[in-house]
Amino acid sequence: MSLAELRKDYSLAGLKEKDLAKDPFRQFDKWFQEAQAAKIPEPNAMTLATATRDGRPSARTVLLKGVDGRGFVFYTNYESRKGRELEANPRAALVFPWVAIERQVIIEGPLTKVTREESEAYFHSRPHASQLGAWVSQQSSIVSGRAALEDGLKAVEKKYAGQVVPLPPHWGGYRLNPETVEFWQGRRSRLHDRLRYRREADGSWTVERLAP
Repeated sequence: MSLAELRKDYSLAGLKEKDLAKDPFRQFDKWFQEAQAAKIPEPNAMTLATATRDGRPSARTVLLKGVDGRGFVFYTNYESRKGRELEANPRAALVFPWVAIERQVIIEGPLTKVTREESEAYFHSRPHASQLGAWVSQQSSIVSGRAALEDGLKAVEKKYAGQVVPLPPHWGGYRLNPETVEFWQGRRSRLHDRLRYRREADGSWTVERLAP
């Protein structure tokens, strides 16, 4: 079968302006709970798109680890490719691809690092092995082979045996403060529903319907 023949008409639901919550955070929470109820694997998995100062883009999947009225939070190595790009160009886009329920959420806005206290709290909630892994991996750098990672893990296991693993200085969180949040619902004949919240200067939200 050719790629051109791979086609599905979406028909599970629609999305009307009158059905939206007053702000995108409450709407996101509603849809996220429905994604969980639909048993979507890792519904907090999201594509994070960043770009260099001169506009060269890159993207990868990361996990959402917090959301409230201040924004959407994820954690990473600050010295990774995404960390370097966010240092030079602190704006990004997030996409939640909930294909099984014919939905997407697309979020755009500037990012800032979370406080060191927030990073500490999350880091020490992680499994012990994940804490050690944050010390081992020089994320996005070239390594000689798998053995280098495994040897590094053995070294930090020995170093921190019986101790609390400290938060690495190069590791922590980012919070994306949304300027726009789009809720995309698949519809028949590719006439999808796209409703976008856009933040106004006074902090209020305007809802706009976009052409599919």
